[in-house]
Amino acid sequence: MRRAIFPGSFDPLTLGHADIIQRGITLFDEIIIAIGINAEKKYMFSMEERTRFIEEAFKGQPTIKVMNYEGLTVDFCKKMDAGFILRGLRNPGDFEFEKAIAHTNRRLSDIETVFLLTSSGKSYISSSIVRDVIRNGGDYTGLVPDTVRVK
Repeated sequence: MRRAIFPGSFDPLTLGHADIIQRGITLFDEIIIAIGINAEKKYMFSMEERTRFIEEAFKGQPTIKVMNYEGLTVDFCKKMDAGFILRGLRNPGDFEFEKAIAHTNRRLSDIETVFLLTSSGKSYISSSIVRDVIRNGGDYTGLVPDTVRVK
C-alpha cells in the first residue's frame, strides 16, 4: 500500500491544503493528514476544532484519515508504515524551506517527500493569512473549506 503522511498544523485547514489532499489521493492509496503538536506554538484553533474541520471536509472519503502526532515526522511515518511525505508548494520560498526539510528527512530515513504545486488561484492562501483575516473581522469564507467556521 502506498501511504503518505500530509503533516501540518492546519490552523486552520485552507483551500490550498484541501487542493493538495484531493490531488494527492490520486497518487496514493491512503493519505493520513497528520496534525502536529508543537508546545512552542500558539494556535488560534484547538486541536479538537482543527481535527473536526478536517474530518468534516473529507467525510465519506475512507482513504483519507486524520491523526495527531508529536515529534519527528519521519518517526510518525515509520510508526504508520508510510513511505511518503506529501507537501504542497506555493512559491519559491516554500520550495527552499521544504527542500531543506526533505533532505534532512531523507538523511534520517528512507522516506521520500513528494511535492505538489498548489493549483493556480490558491497559491496565495496560507493559514497565517487566513488567521489574520479572521482576527480582523474579514470574510475568510473564500479561503477555507465550508467546514471551517468561526463561532
